[in-house]
Amino acid sequence: MTDVTAASPAAAQLKGGSLYERGERTRRRHTAERRFRALGLAAVTFGILALFGLLGSILYNGTSSFWQTYVTLDIYLDPAKLDKSGNRDPEELQKLTTFSYAPLISAAMAAKMEGAGIEIEGLNAKAAAEIVSKEAPATLRNAVLADPSMIGETVTFELLANGRVDGYYKGRVTMASAELDRNVSPQQLMLADALKDAGALSTRFNFAFFTAPDASDTRPEAAGLGVAILGSAYMMLIVLALALPIGVAASIYLEEFAPQNWLTDIIEVNISNLAAVPSIVFGILGLAVFINYVGLPQSAPIVGGLVLTLMTLPTIIIATRAALKAVPPSIREAALGVGASKMQTIFHHVLPLAAPGILTGTIIGLAQALGETAPLLLIGMVAFVREFPDAPPGGLFDPAAALPVQVYNWTQRGDPAFVERASGAIIVLLVFLIVMNGIAILLRRRFERRW
Repeated sequence: MTDVTAASPAAAQLKGGSLYERGERTRRRHTAERRFRALGLAAVTFGILALFGLLGSILYNGTSSFWQTYVTLDIYLDPAKLDKSGNRDPEELQKLTTFSYAPLISAAMAAKMEGAGIEIEGLNAKAAAEIVSKEAPATLRNAVLADPSMIGETVTFELLANGRVDGYYKGRVTMASAELDRNVSPQQLMLADALKDAGALSTRFNFAFFTAPDASDTRPEAAGLGVAILGSAYMMLIVLALALPIGVAASIYLEEFAPQNWLTDIIEVNISNLAAVPSIVFGILGLAVFINYVGLPQSAPIVGGLVLTLMTLPTIIIATRAALKAVPPSIREAALGVGASKMQTIFHHVLPLAAPGILTGTIIGLAQALGETAPLLLIGMVAFVREFPDAPPGGLFDPAAALPVQVYNWTQRGDPAFVERASGAIIVLLVFLIVMNGIAILLRRRFERRW
């Protein structure tokens, strides 16, 4: 070894080089390494910039959906229009449509303008009342049905402003664009400014965005995520109740009990393949089996939950098997050595130690299912739903929406206010996903053991 070491400098000198000087090959190798590092850094930088650009676009377009413009009016609930018989019978009041409440809003707007000394040239009473949302008559009707004793009194209501007026205070509508818009006029925007100066119009946080149901194309300002959030919650409960026990049980059997033969090899290959199957294929399966064959109702959380369960099972099985494999064999050998049975070894020792990985895989699978859209479109969850589903178990069979489908639905509508709503819904969905992934990270760090 000494001879070889001693001969190396001499061999290097014979070749015309030195150990202390970089040769041409060394310089090329270092240059290639620096080039590769630069390409990697450029790729990472581009990915981060693209991500921040996407998030910036979503936040720029969607944060305004969490704020809403309201008009405050003192409305006289005229008994001559709402309760001619005077008996305050709920059944008779139920027969009144929203058309009976619209004149009350027009009268209250005229009174507000007169009281505040507001005069807008070229603006009639009907056009003045149109700055209030078309949802306002329904708001009045619901209030009267909830408390018929209000009839005959003057009650102060905070009503949604028209979507164009709301967009005016969010920078989406201008006086110039209003001149070309048949849904709003510059005079109506001038009235909105005058009402704002008089303290009758304000923009505040929009809690109804999280609790209100969807609205029609003519009332984007009233659209909310209430039904979609509840539908997604119901589906996640179904996925959690079915996918977790089935996935963990299948993983335990395959990892701890199943013999190694051609049958288990086929099962393992198919589980891996199912994890890579496009989600829309599961939607086709759900449509064919759960709706056409079994006869479950369309657009119901039970169908969506079953489809997402099938889609999530491979992810949970793969994660659970990886967590079980990570437990050292010495744990099993020690438990068996002191007299524990195979079942006791698994459920008392192996499974608790693998629990962090199992929980992490489950939460990641749920987060993936929460953001899926394609399979839900095929089972009819794209339908327009305004009624909230009942509490489980009956509510699992009622029509409902889902957060990703609601985003898709709003992007298909023509009013720009729905694009704002869609961006806001994306923010809500991203918050849910970040929270779920954050919980997965915390659980792993809290319970993880290093061997």
